[in-house]
Amino acid sequence: MVDRPASHAAIQQRLLRRFALLAFGYWRGPTRIKAWGFTIGLFLALLLNLAVAVAVNGWNKLFFDALQYKNEPRIILSISLVIVLAVLSALTVALLQQVRMRLQLRWREWLTKTLVRRWMERRRFYQLSILDLVDNPEARMAEDGRLAIELFVDFTAGVTNAVLTAASFVGVLWFIGGSLTMWGVEIPGYLVIAAILYSGVTSFGMLLIGRPLVARVEEKAAAEADFRYELTRTRENAETIALIGGDDDERSKLDGSFDALALRWVSVIGRQTRMIFLAGANNVLAPVIPLLLGAPKYLAGEISLGDLMQAAAAFTQVQNALNWLSDNSLRLADWFASARRVAALDSAFAQLDKLAEGPEGHAIDLGFSDDGALHLRGLSIAQHDGKVMLADAEVRIRQGEKVLVKGDSGTGKSTLIRAMAGLWPWGSGQILRPRGARIAFMPQRPYIPLGTLRHALDYPHDETPVEPGRTEEMLRACGLDHFIARLDEEENWSGVLSGGEQQRLAFARVLLKRPDIIIMDEPTSALDELSQTRMMELLRAEVRDSMVLHVAHRPGLDRFHDRAIHLKRERGGPATVEEAPSDIWLAGRRWLSKVRAGER
Repeated sequence: MVDRPASHAAIQQRLLRRFALLAFGYWRGPTRIKAWGFTIGLFLALLLNLAVAVAVNGWNKLFFDALQYKNEPRIILSISLVIVLAVLSALTVALLQQVRMRLQLRWREWLTKTLVRRWMERRRFYQLSILDLVDNPEARMAEDGRLAIELFVDFTAGVTNAVLTAASFVGVLWFIGGSLTMWGVEIPGYLVIAAILYSGVTSFGMLLIGRPLVARVEEKAAAEADFRYELTRTRENAETIALIGGDDDERSKLDGSFDALALRWVSVIGRQTRMIFLAGANNVLAPVIPLLLGAPKYLAGEISLGDLMQAAAAFTQVQNALNWLSDNSLRLADWFASARRVAALDSAFAQLDKLAEGPEGHAIDLGFSDDGALHLRGLSIAQHDGKVMLADAEVRIRQGEKVLVKGDSGTGKSTLIRAMAGLWPWGSGQILRPRGARIAFMPQRPYIPLGTLRHALDYPHDETPVEPGRTEEMLRACGLDHFIARLDEEENWSGVLSGGEQQRLAFARVLLKRPDIIIMDEPTSALDELSQTRMMELLRAEVRDSMVLHVAHRPGLDRFHDRAIHLKRERGGPATVEEAPSDIWLAGRRWLSKVRAGER
């Protein structure tokens, strides 16, 4: 039996269920006490706010009856009471706002940290950057996460308030309005029936017009995220774009991205305009209808002016409560869109874990060795679709050994580095590293964090002690002595340093930390031959006991390593690892290293 693809509606419902399972984790685990405390506090604040609203409704009868009968003492009493009610209303509204916003903040904090943790775990942030599973994860965690939480709290508070308000003021309408006799038929609670019918008509109209709005808002949110991504991408590659003269092409691409956004905005505007048209008419009619319905009883002397005004106020409260969902349909559409985008990101995390197992349920095993060496055992590296790039690699690297990795383009040299870093789970076999070994990775383009240059040299921060003056010594050794005076300046150093200076800074960073294993991927590509020679000689002199696995293809690097391995591909199959034949230079290098070690 062939599985049919799920319908769009089924997918959307599944995403909403996933969002609920994810987000309501705030009410479980360590945060549950605080979460339930905020929830109970919000409910109590809503009750207090409703109690004040009911009191204000009762004040309408007192004041307008006093006006009708020209009772000056009661008018003065009413004025005094309304001041008290105004203060109470301000306090309850402030309390409600405080509890509501604190719940939103703490819940969003929990959700954001949960998403960020899942994003960073198992290097998923890297895997999402190379697999097209979901777009703009950063926007989904920041903007969509904020909207999904803030709007949900608003909706929960709004719906709860609407239900409590409708229940409270329906009783007022029923009691004051009484019954109405038409054509000999007595209609009990006619104002309640009128409020329900009127709200039903306006709500149906709003929902009918606004139903397609959810999809339109979701499309607009996606277009907004795409436009922000294009802008960020242009900024991050500003120098390259400017150098090759790509200004016009980028501007054209940005214009096209915004045009797509504007087109989706127009669709939202059209739907929203129709809803505002209906809402505008309702704002005028809603307060008038109860006055018209109650006027015959008032003229007949069956109810007082205070009763009429109290009933009109209650009718408006009931009508607003029953129309709450339709009045907030646009914000509801925003919530649906944001909640689904957050759920889609969470689903992508789960999908990454499933893909990491590969088509046959295998994944690369990162483990520990017992002999202090680095082992690749039966290591096969595949693409995420299962196509093998490197097959059955068997390599052992001893402590202090420097190994050069060579191979033609496309044989998987850089992917091997990613697998050893835990970034590439697709494949099978084992990568065994010495237990407790400190590992440093040196990519072709070093990452320079924001902050001071001293912070950049200590990135990522660990407990490795730095001897006094050692930082300055390493900067001099790496040819960066002109930056010593600026060590504690905060700058965007990735924009200040040239490509070659950034790579020399990466060498200084590694030499300061002296890790047990150094894995390098073309770390000298931006250096001239003389600078490359100086950096490699400095590396051998400073970290004699560290293992080095160096992926490179530039000439002149063999003499800085003890041996070389080649990745070779034949007849379109996967690459295999072969030990390079020992040449005279490498043999002499190993002999010289042993002699120097003996002399020391």
